[in-house]
Amino acid sequence: MYKTIVLHIDGGSQQDSRMRAAAMLAREHGAHLVGTAATGISYTDLALLAGSMAAPVPVTDLDGLRDAALVRLQEFAAQAVRLGVASSEVRLIEDHADYALLMQSRYADLVVLSQDREHGHELGLPARVRRLPEHLALHGARPVLVIPDSWQGEPIPGTVVAGWDGSMQAIRAFEAALPLLQRAPGVKLALINPDTLTGLHGEEPGADMALFLARHGVEVEVVVERTGATAGHALAALASDCGAGLIVSGAYGHSRYREWVLGGVTRELLARTPVPLLIAH
Repeated sequence: MYKTIVLHIDGGSQQDSRMRAAAMLAREHGAHLVGTAATGISYTDLALLAGSMAAPVPVTDLDGLRDAALVRLQEFAAQAVRLGVASSEVRLIEDHADYALLMQSRYADLVVLSQDREHGHELGLPARVRRLPEHLALHGARPVLVIPDSWQGEPIPGTVVAGWDGSMQAIRAFEAALPLLQRAPGVKLALINPDTLTGLHGEEPGADMALFLARHGVEVEVVVERTGATAGHALAALASDCGAGLIVSGAYGHSRYREWVLGGVTRELLARTPVPLLIAH
């Protein structure tokens, strides 16, 4: 079970949906919910900027950044109570959001973020919050649950689509998702074009992993799809077709350079996932 959940608090328009998702999981798992906000500038940066004429944030504005973050945290605390979260706390970090969340994630079971917006930024949000789910999944020690803009409060996990390609990243994602997989009414263990990865699957693709999950009390069904579509597109389509409430996938099973430059399953799922997405590296 998840006992400590970290939630990103930035005051943006996407915060409400991820807040409701995190609160739902905290209630169901009896978890402690940690709202984490960042000022967006570290003391080290501040010291360096103090003597720079090109400082993007005037030194005198630090108190304003801190006060704004504290207001957002107060609002989080009040909303947590309204949403029935029994145990919560706030954390203010004097640094950038990526560093703050990486640090807090070390002491949590799960980090809840929003789907990254590829086009433009909301007014007032710093540029370093871009690609936050990817950054936390790659550099953090804990799984990341990404809540899409379209999420309307449907049960998590519901039916789960779990992408299995035999990789270490997928194994870590499945292990991290076990508390959700065990609660799911059904898990579709999805193998996309497994014939291209015969060395990772054995004689009967998916059979051994299905047995492993079943021994953990997971209701699992192996789904093999042979398609000309990309794996990310196929997983998202399967989730839509079966009314899934969650997708589970390893993050960056291929070369990071290849996925960063050419795209890949991770980036495609983060961009197009129709439901909450749990990723781990």
